[in-house]
Amino acid sequence: MSYITKVLENLVGQTAFFSGLTVLNLVMIAVALFFMWLAVAKNKEPLLLLPISFGMLLVNLYPPIMQEGGLLWYFFKLDEWAILPSLIFMGVGAMTDFGPLIANPASFLLGAAAQFGIFFAYIAAIALGFGDKAAAAVSIIGGADGPTSIFLAGKLGQTELMGPIAVAAYSYMSLVPIIQPPIMKLLTTKKERSIKMEQLRPVSKVEKILFPVVVTLVVVAILPTTAPLVGMLMLGNLFRESGVVKQLQETASNAMMYIVVILLGTSVGATTSAESFLNVNTLKIVLLGLIAFAIGTAAGVIFGKIMCILTHGKVNPLIGSAGVSVVPMAARVSQQVGSEADPTNFLLMHAMGPNVAGVIGTAVAAGTFMAIFGVK
Repeated sequence: MSYITKVLENLVGQTAFFSGLTVLNLVMIAVALFFMWLAVAKNKEPLLLLPISFGMLLVNLYPPIMQEGGLLWYFFKLDEWAILPSLIFMGVGAMTDFGPLIANPASFLLGAAAQFGIFFAYIAAIALGFGDKAAAAVSIIGGADGPTSIFLAGKLGQTELMGPIAVAAYSYMSLVPIIQPPIMKLLTTKKERSIKMEQLRPVSKVEKILFPVVVTLVVVAILPTTAPLVGMLMLGNLFRESGVVKQLQETASNAMMYIVVILLGTSVGATTSAESFLNVNTLKIVLLGLIAFAIGTAAGVIFGKIMCILTHGKVNPLIGSAGVSVVPMAARVSQQVGSEADPTNFLLMHAMGPNVAGVIGTAVAAGTFMAIFGVK
């Protein structure tokens, strides 16, 4: 009888209710369930939010899963070593047509303008008490680029902030259709939003093949620290445009991409244990990220207005908001807001130029911070 009692006591003691589950863990479990609801019921970036929310659920029910030797600890190491973020960039490159950017190189300026939010967040983070490297890691949220945020946080040794940074970045990525339109409408008139842009010129196959090679040569030569992100982005695009490695392009943009998203999302979610996530710094990071993303959007639109004036009304300022790094959602939001002003307006391909430029710009911003702090 005593043996049975002891076995039952051991079993009961191993349950989450008797092995350290706290009120804060319950709060994080509720947050995880809310994110799941957003992903499943509201279809808000389900490919990102579903694995993130489930990782969040697991780590708050069973913390050892994220401790050394635990399953998700091994996944997280791939984040720290910059493997998963770099592979995500390869997949993005393999899926994305860079033609609109090649056809309209001025889009680079709009992508650069939208990075203003990153540098604003860096200064604001220092003012709020973050150290230099921590401030740099936090600031990348302004580009709403989850993989780059994870990459830079790992390279700068800010692993304790990686969870809040990644969750904030991915949350704002999923909320682009909600956050951006009010800012875009506030800064533009209906007349500006109704501007129809001329059709982009056709881009030759040779141009599309040369573009990733030339960008790699120029950007990596100037900022070698961008090689893992920019290099993989351009390699994926070269797979796509060369036309001779269809199998590699399909693998990078489909099977590999989805596998990496599972590993990355789940491990990122697993960094949000109650002890590491529910603190003042997390609140600061979430707030800074929101402000930085809003400023990045506004800067892109304002620069778009300047280009509109300089081109005598040939540029719709809405495409500037697509300069953030959320491909292709930010471009779709430009199209959506433009079509609300004029249902016959078609801005999607024009907005894809700044959108792709924003991805490159955020990677360059990350490389710049790494160069400043002497990180390779």
